[in-house]
Amino acid sequence: MKTGGRGKAAAETIDEHLATLDEDKRAALEKLRRDIRAAAPRAEECISYRIPAFRLDGKLLVAFGAAARHCAFYPGDVVEEFAAELSGYETSKGTIRFAASEPLPVALVRKLVRAQLARRHGGAAGAG
Repeated sequence: MKTGGRGKAAAETIDEHLATLDEDKRAALEKLRRDIRAAAPRAEECISYRIPAFRLDGKLLVAFGAAARHCAFYPGDVVEEFAAELSGYETSKGTIRFAASEPLPVALVRKLVRAQLARRHGGAAGAG
């Protein structure tokens, strides 16, 4: 681990980052990680802005993390596109917040990641 800007150790890998979390958040984010990997198998894991992320062809695809009271998925600007399906979640631009005890459904994660992939590749869905 590197030392972060605030003297805190900064994780260099997703595994290191997840190891610092409570068991419930770690389990929810491990599930999200697997679901993202399944939807975008060519994407590489990384740490971006001190949170776990996936990049494809050197560019950020999606990210995820945990805060004191929730977990979050950052699929980018596709959040607006799925507003109806996300009505049960707290959202803001590019962010979906959810309780660790209620992880995002795999089908929803798949749709969000694939939509982001399609945007990245000019509408070519299934680019993962």
